[in-house]
Amino acid sequence: MYPFTLIKVTDNAGAIATKSMHANSKFIGGGTNLVDLMKMDVEKPEQLVDITSLHLKKIEILPNGNLLIGALVKNSDLAYDHIVSTRYPVLSQALLSGASPQLRNMATTAGNLLQRTRCYYFYDTATPCNKREPGSGCSAIKGYNRIHAILGTSDHCIAAHPSDMCVAMAALDAIIHVEGRNGKRTIAFANFHTLPGDHPEIENTLQPDELITAVEIPDLPFAATSTYLKVRDRASFAFALASAAVALDLSGGMINDARIAFGGIGTKPWRSQEAEKSLKGKGISMDSFKEAADIALQDAKTYQYNSFKKELAKRTLISALQKTAHIS
Repeated sequence: MYPFTLIKVTDNAGAIATKSMHANSKFIGGGTNLVDLMKMDVEKPEQLVDITSLHLKKIEILPNGNLLIGALVKNSDLAYDHIVSTRYPVLSQALLSGASPQLRNMATTAGNLLQRTRCYYFYDTATPCNKREPGSGCSAIKGYNRIHAILGTSDHCIAAHPSDMCVAMAALDAIIHVEGRNGKRTIAFANFHTLPGDHPEIENTLQPDELITAVEIPDLPFAATSTYLKVRDRASFAFALASAAVALDLSGGMINDARIAFGGIGTKPWRSQEAEKSLKGKGISMDSFKEAADIALQDAKTYQYNSFKKELAKRTLISALQKTAHIS
């Protein structure tokens, strides 16, 4: 690593002002991703703004029934919160499937939103990577791309988004609250992470001075009937090869509404509204589930070593739907 300045702040305004004073500056909360990237010379901030003393650690129900999660709420606290585990089990399950207990005890909600890809080439500074060094090329496209994305890719990047929590939040239509020099605003979850396109180095729609303050989860009654299913190389401490977040509104053997999102296969947390639409008004059946899976993966583009992901993602979704609907 190299020398950097660490500045501790005690309020939102101070955090924003301090970061704005230095172009090469980063906020740091849990640091479970950022510190690793610094150790490997992938991230090289000259200033870190320590936000751990900010009052952003509450989980509360708003007057409109929505759930507000502070940006500094730890992943473990969020996963085991009674409201989350009962009203939004898909979110609790997603959090508990990620990393390890030690990391979940440190990692924050906002930090999880800002996780960077686990692409081998992104971490290896000896290889070209457009996400790390714009214009240098994408080593993964013709390299060993087993863990890489098959949805939302471009000729410049095929890196998969790594988060489990974000997949559940995509399915739940989360809203991200941010604060910057120009005031406060909200960002719909679907508009927060960006596709790589021609600029893989741009990963979200935050402005340089903006601080994530909270995530709001809408009051969605049928989210209580939800599942997160993750397929990976080992039972713990591994990123998803494919995962599915599913919520179903069921009555009388029919599907009234559905939410579907994928992890491990997209360049961003991947919600499939087309698959959701295909299920609405259908009876609970394997045929309906298989049709939804085919629709969800119809635009997948596979590469030399990850072609298995298309079928794996379909089976993962079908299994998650079966589990949520309690059918075998």
